[in-house]
Amino acid sequence: MHNKDYLDLGQLFDYIFEATEELTSTFGDLGFDFRKTAEHRNYYSLYSFPPANIYMLPDKTMVFEFALAGYRDSQVSLEFSGDYMVLSAAEPETCPGGEEVIFFHRRLKLKAIPPQKYYVPEDKFDREQARAVFRNGILKVTVPSREEVRNPGGMKIEIVSDDD
Repeated sequence: MHNKDYLDLGQLFDYIFEATEELTSTFGDLGFDFRKTAEHRNYYSLYSFPPANIYMLPDKTMVFEFALAGYRDSQVSLEFSGDYMVLSAAEPETCPGGEEVIFFHRRLKLKAIPPQKYYVPEDKFDREQARAVFRNGILKVTVPSREEVRNPGGMKIEIVSDDD
């Protein structure tokens, strides 16, 4: 075994979070309002492909827009599994590739999309009313919120007295 020092990631993250709290506090003291930047926070996983917009409408409907130029609706799979919506797609048939193709400029990448998970909790969103429309290379999925949140506080457990 070689004598190497290994980086303690837990300790590194502790330092990072501590520095972030100090920075937030310092800027807050200077009058910077972090609430204005809340709309730029990413609450969903970062997938580099396909490009996506994820937002919530005023009526609390979740909207997912995926740029899927070059794909057919039959190549795209969309389903709910657990608390997630899962998107995947097969590679388009017209995808040029191989060693015989030489690209001079390549920004459009047509490839298979492995399963990607997007958080859509079943207790807060009505999945049965979800609607997906594929138009002009954009897949738009809308999932309305539930009128009444299921089990908002969890499940009540009845306590029974064991007095004799």
